[in-house]
Amino acid sequence: MARSQQVLKPTRKRLTWLDALRGIAALTVVFEHTLQPLLPEARLPVKTAFDPGWYGVMVFFLVSGYIVPASLEQRASLRAFWISRFFRLYPLFGVAAAAMTLLAVLGWDDLHIWWKSRPASLALGHLTMLQNLLYMPNLINVLWTLSYEMAFYLLLTAMFTLGINRRSTISALGFTAAALLGSGALPVTLLSAGGPGRMLTVTLVVTALITAGLAAAIMGSGTLRQAGAIVIGLTVLILLAVNQSYPGPWQGLLILATMFAGTALYRAEQRQLSWKQAGWVAWVPLAGIWLARDDFGTQMATAAAWLTFIAGLALRHRRMPRVLAWLGLVSYSVYLLHPLLLESVEWFWPEPLDVPLILRVAALVCVVMLLLGLSALTWRFVEAPAQRLGKRLISSDRTPQQSHGCTARLP
Repeated sequence: MARSQQVLKPTRKRLTWLDALRGIAALTVVFEHTLQPLLPEARLPVKTAFDPGWYGVMVFFLVSGYIVPASLEQRASLRAFWISRFFRLYPLFGVAAAAMTLLAVLGWDDLHIWWKSRPASLALGHLTMLQNLLYMPNLINVLWTLSYEMAFYLLLTAMFTLGINRRSTISALGFTAAALLGSGALPVTLLSAGGPGRMLTVTLVVTALITAGLAAAIMGSGTLRQAGAIVIGLTVLILLAVNQSYPGPWQGLLILATMFAGTALYRAEQRQLSWKQAGWVAWVPLAGIWLARDDFGTQMATAAAWLTFIAGLALRHRRMPRVLAWLGLVSYSVYLLHPLLLESVEWFWPEPLDVPLILRVAALVCVVMLLLGLSALTWRFVEAPAQRLGKRLISSDRTPQQSHGCTARLP
């Protein structure tokens, strides 16, 4: 075997410290979203001092940046990576989308008016999970984060195919610079503005480009693979630059910077980079704090998210509390399902301030307990079986694959 080649052995043991961080992140997001329907009088004071929702999603993004690229590189197989991602995200995504649609049919929730005038565009946009980068309203309010997850996966695919996936620090700093330079200047709907027809056209073109690019990168060879990677990368970068909706252009670019920063920290921990080289990603949270200079709550949340992740990294060899590890295991269910329960609360109590505080607190406890019970069920009957199916499909391809000087055996 050549010196540049090495066998990367997939890590089979769960990283419970990452599960613990996911559990903490999920609970803080749930806490923020319970404020409006149950404790509206506390929402503004809480968010002014500390934005729990932004804190939670930033922790999630750091965790994804840390572990997802490792999953791709350990297998050295785009096919295995996308099978894994599909069966990790889409089954529960489909269940949550169906449940929200049912609530709308029952009259418990009103969908955005665009669902009536542009159903084909919005449905296709959600199937790609890029709806937030296609300037669409989300079927469920928390789905916006999945658009940035998907953008990250697509960029990883392009970089891996082109052999530049190790440039994590440079990528983090590049997106940080773009956020700083583009703040207040980048458009938010350059492509999708102009009515239902324009949105459908853009959605169809983006879907076709991403699909063709992935097919070329996964199944093609040589120049075709590289061409597919370039198409994927350029499509995602253009969407990030000119067509984001909530939370906004600089925030979206900073999210990508945060995920690549998490990857750089993983590389330092694995001794693929020196800690000094990875230390440059400290500019990412500093830039985020500066860009949010008019929002103290977001500044504190950004700093706290990074401190939480660094603390988890420092304690990674310690035993994590079982409750946090379990919460991390079901965190995706907690994250996607809690808005459905809160929509039901809003339907029953449209004016929460008219309800005695003690009843609202009791309702909050009940919602959390019901949410954890539902999440345990969806983990057992939706998430876990889907992930097992994905693993079986991956294991059907046992042929070692060559990729950029590395040979890997698929698990």
